[in-house]
Amino acid sequence: MDMVQGIRVFVATVESGSFSGAALRLGISAKLASKYMGELEARLGAQLLHRTTRRLGLTAAGEQMMARAPDWLDLLEEMTGDLREGRGLSGVLRVSAPVTFGEMHVQPMLCRFREPHPALQVDLRLSDRFVDLAAEGIDLAIRIGRLDSSALITRRLGQTRLLLVASPAYLGNAGEPGRLDDLPRHLCIRDTNLRDGAWPLTEGGEVRRVVVAGRYMVNSARTARDLALAGEGIALCPDYIVRGDLEGGQLIQVLCETSGPVLDIHAVHLGGRRLARRTRALMDYLVADRFGGFLDQG
Repeated sequence: MDMVQGIRVFVATVESGSFSGAALRLGISAKLASKYMGELEARLGAQLLHRTTRRLGLTAAGEQMMARAPDWLDLLEEMTGDLREGRGLSGVLRVSAPVTFGEMHVQPMLCRFREPHPALQVDLRLSDRFVDLAAEGIDLAIRIGRLDSSALITRRLGQTRLLLVASPAYLGNAGEPGRLDDLPRHLCIRDTNLRDGAWPLTEGGEVRRVVVAGRYMVNSARTARDLALAGEGIALCPDYIVRGDLEGGQLIQVLCETSGPVLDIHAVHLGGRRLARRTRALMDYLVADRFGGFLDQG
């Protein structure tokens, strides 16, 4: 048995919580993952995992192994990568990001980052949910908005602002709102990611939750922007989605004196273990690149 592969299976099983999760991460079958795990325990002469029909748990020996194995695997991968590729980066870098921001800004950034490292593979996972970094084996995640988990190490990259926008055609037909109290009389495109359908907007230093309505409710800021472009109403969208449309005149910012929410953008990773060199390099690149200089540092 390849002992290194056995240790990889062990770490992936613990971090994902199951043999099927480890198999998915390593690109093998769950049956083979279980086999590698059994062979590793036989070779070590110690049981590392408690197996029940409902869950896997660490034995005392497993806890000792898990305290050292992830860092050892990272060091081994870096050492072999350095020997093969000089000082270039290698291995698989797993990154998570929100769908629209990931498509528009994270993916192009990763292409720039990976270009000088031909041996580096990037696994980009796009999802609007906050993924479990440990369970899914994510090295680095980009998150927008409030952070809930204190177990994560965070690095603030900048911020995005939500803007009220509409097409010239819509405003030509419906007129332009002059104040927040006018919004309920307009067709508004509701993003259901904002709770209770109300838009948190600031006017004259006062934060108000304005209840709006319209023909469309969507769970995608990009779709809200597309509907605004089509003249279907006023949308509240992040600036990273509508900046080009505003500069080109396809959309117009309304109620410019009104402030929409400002959301921080962070890079996050798990604490408690040594970062692989490729992850540290990506973090440094993110801070310098700021997605091609797009982000407002605030």
